[in-house]
Amino acid sequence: MQEQETNTQEPIKKRTIRSFVVRGGRMTEGQQKNYDANWAVYGLDLADGRIDYATVFGRESDVVLEVGFGMGASLVEMAKNAPEKDFIGIEVHPPGVAKLMMLAKEEGITNLRVYCDDAIEVMANCLPQKAASAFQLFFPDPWHKKKHNKRRIVQPLFAQQVANVLKEGGHFHMATDWQPYAEHMMEVMEVQGGYQNAAGKGLYHPRPEWRPLTKFEQRGERLGHGVWDLIYTKQSS
Repeated sequence: MQEQETNTQEPIKKRTIRSFVVRGGRMTEGQQKNYDANWAVYGLDLADGRIDYATVFGRESDVVLEVGFGMGASLVEMAKNAPEKDFIGIEVHPPGVAKLMMLAKEEGITNLRVYCDDAIEVMANCLPQKAASAFQLFFPDPWHKKKHNKRRIVQPLFAQQVANVLKEGGHFHMATDWQPYAEHMMEVMEVQGGYQNAAGKGLYHPRPEWRPLTKFEQRGERLGHGVWDLIYTKQSS
């Protein structure tokens, strides 16, 4: 839900620094219907505070977190292809959350949950510490203009916040189709304490087979655009 909208059931949430900018957040009537119909099954609320993965999913498992899943198709596909794992998506764009839940219901997915909130707040207030097996950040807004580079989500503080929710040996996996942002990610991550580049220092990682190709990415490949994957493993502290 957008913060400026009133809610008769709970107070409006106060925000701090955001990791994403909401664009076109209003939902169509159909999207709102899907959102309302599926939230009780798939939705997690920031106001409920710290969660326990085993309680949420009813089992012990490897938990994969993804921030900024867009319209959700690739995350749903990953959850479908890895039923032994559990997935939590975090997205501030309500239409995308509605679409993800609709797709999950159509596929009969049970190992997926979603927050419709800012990742920084969810990571700080809701996710268990040192417990997730993977953290995914695929094709975040690159903020092309140099004066906007500071708005990029991959910054030293964010890298440490990700480390806080990853267990030892967990992976922080990033992907971008914008080479300057890939270089920025590399620059930030190579100097972070507690991480090791899974491909080797200063190297990008081949795209893992389990990361689905999005339509956007497939189009880019046809046009000759590159895609850069970076995977960093959390080391023992």
